[in-house]
Amino acid sequence: MDSPSYRLAAQDQDFLLGDSMRGVRFLLEFAKADEALRRWGVRSTVVVFGSARVREDGPGRQADWYAQARQLGQIVSERGGAKLENGEHVRDNVIATGGGPGVMEAANRGAFDAGAPSIGFNITLPHEQTPNPYSTPDLTFRFHYFAMRKMHLAMRANALVVFPGGFGTFDELFEILTLRQTDKAPPIPIVLFDEAYWRSVINFEALAEHGMIAPADLELLRFADDAESTWAELVRGGLPVPDGL
Repeated sequence: MDSPSYRLAAQDQDFLLGDSMRGVRFLLEFAKADEALRRWGVRSTVVVFGSARVREDGPGRQADWYAQARQLGQIVSERGGAKLENGEHVRDNVIATGGGPGVMEAANRGAFDAGAPSIGFNITLPHEQTPNPYSTPDLTFRFHYFAMRKMHLAMRANALVVFPGGFGTFDELFEILTLRQTDKAPPIPIVLFDEAYWRSVINFEALAEHGMIAPADLELLRFADDAESTWAELVRGGLPVPDGL
């Protein structure tokens, strides 16, 4: 009875964390977050991504990026249907972020300011990243697998707003762009915040000039420079919003 083979499989950590159970662990990461989101009535999200290094009192344009991301989180939460009202049972356009600091914290904070729930899809990293204090506790998740985290970020997204960032931000941007380009995801608006920043770090037109993408692929991208114009671009790009908003 003391042998590991006699343990119940569900209680055997050595077994569950072994190589043969990787697929099961992948499924568990999907199911746990999916169940919680359904319980909260989350039908769709607006994903906001950007650098974790941005600070509210940071240098240069950082403070403005933080302030605008916070304002956008509030606008989307107030106008997009994230709060249950008039007996509704589903929430739409709930702010969803990577759950960390910086721009992600700011967007979650804006939803918090609006009295709406928001989602934090956090990830386990070698240098531990803790969740920011503004995502709703019941909707703050920790993933081991980047792939499953990406799936949850993408599968309910009605829109993507990308603030200035580095490799991780590019990763999420190009993930969604690829899904859109290949029609593996439905049409959603993709808005890049601070056009000058994005034009300075990526020459999108050069990709078309060299024949690496079709000229029409450039139409997948929109640009905005403040929270209100970002909301306008989302709506113009087809973001579904409640009547009258």
